[in-house]
Amino acid sequence: MTLAFDGTVVVPAADPDDGERTAAALAPHLTPTSTVIAVNVIEKSGGGIDKAPMEQREEYADEIFERIRRALETTDATVETDVLYGTDIVERIFAEAKERDADAVVFTAREGNRLAELLTGDVARRMVKEASVPVVALPQTDA
Repeated sequence: MTLAFDGTVVVPAADPDDGERTAAALAPHLTPTSTVIAVNVIEKSGGGIDKAPMEQREEYADEIFERIRRALETTDATVETDVLYGTDIVERIFAEAKERDADAVVFTAREGNRLAELLTGDVARRMVKEASVPVVALPQTDA
């Protein structure tokens, strides 16, 4: 079986390495009719103090998007990027997927230990459990 995404996929990325890793794993599955919407969610504190200055976080998102674009430049897919803001990362990703009429949310799970998962709320697990559109977890590649 060959997996191909010939529609719209939302690709969340938390950091530049994550974005590049996911894009490299996704690239072989794209077609000329694919649209990749790479997103980075800037988590707002909901009334508390934010983790970092907004300008710094937006610059970081630009770095993420640049690495994704570079990893996908050999494909014929359309690549769009969007910085999202929200108090719940998973809810915001699925809201964007619904708004963009995406066929799937695609990611590669980041390596981490159980303690890290407990501290971060395990976004990958929540994405699978709370999915409102199909979710595809791609295997990591060596690229």
